[in-house]
Amino acid sequence: MNIAEIELAVLSNMCLTQRIPDKDHLRREIEANINARNAKAAPVNWRFTSQDARRKLARLYPRFLN
Repeated sequence: MNIAEIELAVLSNMCLTQRIPDKDHLRREIEANINARNAKAAPVNWRFTSQDARRKLARLYPRFLN
């Protein structure tokens, strides 16, 4: 998952699990969620590193001779 997908999942779990009566209320809920997430500034802990990618996808990464 990329960062946008992670944030959409968080948004969905935090405020879209309830019934929202109208568009203005939805907008306020989303803005409150965005402000809370930005204030928290939680880093993304990537588990699949570029080294992992080079190892697992070696055929896609060209080798250069030094």
